[in-house]
Amino acid sequence: MALKGQYTTADALKWEEMISLVHRLYRDGDYRMSLLIATQCMWGLRIGDELRLRWSDILDKEEIVIIEQKTGKRRTIRVNKDLKKHIEDCYKALGSPASNEPIFLSRLGTIYSREWVNMRLKEYKIKYKLNIKSYSSHSHRKTFGRHIVERAGIDAEKALIKLSEIFSHSSCEITRRYLGLKAEEIGEIYESLDF
Repeated sequence: MALKGQYTTADALKWEEMISLVHRLYRDGDYRMSLLIATQCMWGLRIGDELRLRWSDILDKEEIVIIEQKTGKRRTIRVNKDLKKHIEDCYKALGSPASNEPIFLSRLGTIYSREWVNMRLKEYKIKYKLNIKSYSSHSHRKTFGRHIVERAGIDAEKALIKLSEIFSHSSCEITRRYLGLKAEEIGEIYESLDF
């Protein structure tokens, strides 16, 4: 959270860079953070909703149901087969914890805090030489949104409509601004001018 009157941003990771980071963290034995980044980027959840998850919420599930803390809205999310396998791999690598145990549990037995996660992400930015200016847990939600729009190609406007519903935004314009698309499009106008 920002201090009052302070402006903060979170940038999106490139999808390929996110996938690479998830695999590198797994190889380095950082299974919980590998899983946190993967699920956040694949589901577009806010960090608060992510940190509340227990193994029983996601293990062997075709879809999960989340009641969002911020909006109180119910979201049903399908779990794709690749992510399902990553969940199972992380679960086994962690010694198959009790199913009612929170997923994002520290060595001290407490659930990760948003601040701790953001501190780790800043460390990863340096350690893994990530090409991202402002990296925080909110970057993963933006990574999800940007990837959806980029994959949509000519159907980007339809994707924005769907994302606006997923993000509980009141309009596609807010979603466009949220993802940084409006500023990017305006910047492209200036770059297109000849002199």
